[in-house]
Amino acid sequence: MNNLSQQILRTDVSGMPIDWVSYQDAVRLYFSDQVAYTCGSNIMTIRGGINFKTNIRSKVEVNSIIATYGNNKAIINKYVPPLNNRTLFNRDNHLCLYCGNKFVTEKLSRDHVTPLFHGGRDLWTNVVAACKRCNNAKAGRTPEQANMELLAIPFAPTHAEYIFLQGKVILHDQMEFLKQHFPRSSPLRDRL
Repeated sequence: MNNLSQQILRTDVSGMPIDWVSYQDAVRLYFSDQVAYTCGSNIMTIRGGINFKTNIRSKVEVNSIIATYGNNKAIINKYVPPLNNRTLFNRDNHLCLYCGNKFVTEKLSRDHVTPLFHGGRDLWTNVVAACKRCNNAKAGRTPEQANMELLAIPFAPTHAEYIFLQGKVILHDQMEFLKQHFPRSSPLRDRL
């Protein structure tokens, strides 16, 4: 595989997922000796120039998962990922959580289960993906007041779940690795 847009999963030395990096960033981490070890499959070989003294061409074998030195204890302790529509819609699998239909991003909106002017907050646990039709029908009411059933309980993703939600094209070995870091009760497990 030689897809230069493929994201590389970066972890800390303990194996905790940190983020997605481009192949260019991965190569920089390899050359600056920041990579402690690799996992997953070799997804590309990057060839560089020829060393003047040794006459050897440089090359880097880039794996789908790289562990870098250091750790991120802050990620583990009470991490709440930033809320944005892209990851919210991915969390809800692009389904309107009122009518249950699947929509493209442009047809979805962020709905506050408890509206902001009723004291609701802009938090993962109070927002769901809703098609624009259902969001307009619900208006500034709670689901109960609008006589609309909420199909799933909104939840705040863990850091590993958030990394999954941010991924564009996730390889099988990356998915298996991330899945090991999901809580056993994660609703995202049903999609894997």
